[in-house]
Amino acid sequence: MDRLVWVVAQLRQHCPWTRRLTHPVLTEYLVEESYEALEVIESRTAPWDASAVADGDDERLRLEMGDVLFQVVLHSAIASGHGGFTLDTVAEAITAKMIRRNPHVFHADGTLRSEEELAAASIADIEKAWERIKAEERAREPAAPDSPFASLPAHLPALASAGKVVDRAARQAVDPLPEPEAPSSGSAAEADRLEQALADEEALGAELFRLVQLARRADLDPERALRRHLAALRQGRR
Repeated sequence: MDRLVWVVAQLRQHCPWTRRLTHPVLTEYLVEESYEALEVIESRTAPWDASAVADGDDERLRLEMGDVLFQVVLHSAIASGHGGFTLDTVAEAITAKMIRRNPHVFHADGTLRSEEELAAASIADIEKAWERIKAEERAREPAAPDSPFASLPAHLPALASAGKVVDRAARQAVDPLPEPEAPSSGSAAEADRLEQALADEEALGAELFRLVQLARRADLDPERALRRHLAALRQGRR
């Protein structure tokens, strides 16, 4: 890691192209590198175990993770160049957050809990504590919006964002979302619904959101489902 930090520092000092980079200029590369890593992960249908090493997928993912890491180091170098955050303070912040949000594993001072305490935590309790702590953090933010969905990233793909909204509404004590009507195959009502959904973008958006709700209820990821379907189309499969 020290060698990578040194290389990035030299590039910032001696390479005119790297030196002119800014946080906004780098956004497209951060997104691109993240999606390339995602593509490697989702392209593997077999388990990510020792067989991934033998198949070469582990090596492919290692290289993509390096590209993502480079973006983190480069953003940190840009920030530290004008007196902002550094790679060390980035690591310190995420370390503190993980300790704070995982009280079933760590005491408040960062020390590990006892074996008895670690064994007592259930998945349901862990998820509730995570959401409670996140809500407390949001409440301490200046001018925190009232909406429980306000902290969701604005630039998430629409299907992924809709899925996050549905999941967060299910986990938190918020006004429930409208119950989605399950499709009735071949029914006149379903045909009418589809015709209405195609009337304008607002109606289409409501219908797409209904499908997202049904997908999450079935424990399916609509964003991943569509990505996989598009990948099959690109490969000539229907």
